[in-house]
Amino acid sequence: MIRPKPAPLRLDPLSYESLRQQILRRDAWRCQSCGTMSNLEVHHREFRSHSGEDSEENLITLCAACHAKLHHR
Repeated sequence: MIRPKPAPLRLDPLSYESLRQQILRRDAWRCQSCGTMSNLEVHHREFRSHSGEDSEENLITLCAACHAKLHHR
């Protein structure tokens, strides 16, 4: 029997902000692509639109420029 895939974990805004801060600390406040420490954003490795979860394993710190490059290949 085929079971439906569970819904992705989506956090409420306050919990997401707490997780976002945790990711920035984990990644030492540096873009994990180029190493800069400015204009940082948290990126979903598996996009939310592709059932990516709001979880530590699915998030990475990127600067705005590297983040934009990933989304506009």
